[in-house]
Amino acid sequence: MAIEKGDGYAVGNLDDMGEGPGFRKVRRELDVTAFGVNALVLPPEIDPGFHYHEQQEELYFVHRGEAEFEFGDGSTHRVGPGGVVRVDPATHRKFRNVGQGELVLLVAGGKDGYVGRDGKLPEGEERIPGPH
Repeated sequence: MAIEKGDGYAVGNLDDMGEGPGFRKVRRELDVTAFGVNALVLPPEIDPGFHYHEQQEELYFVHRGEAEFEFGDGSTHRVGPGGVVRVDPATHRKFRNVGQGELVLLVAGGKDGYVGRDGKLPEGEERIPGPH
């Protein structure tokens, strides 16, 4: 599926944003402007080392594979598919692929806080039942 862009949206697949190990530039490919977002594909046994940020908080989502996150305090956490990890900017962190196949992480970063509940329903639409 090629990346498709319309009036106010973009739809794509990570497979269309690169191949082999490394970064998939999600922000660039989908024209995201409000926050940083990339995917990272790591083969088994790859350990990119520690890093931290000056300003941006990061959120990691494990899409496929198994990761081990290590933090500056020495703690480690294994996270599989569906796992989510949030890290403050200054916190030293590293992750590595501890699974048998590729590790695919979606990484989002930003600063300056949460926008709040600003969702609106178009005229004539009804809210889906359940908690919000």
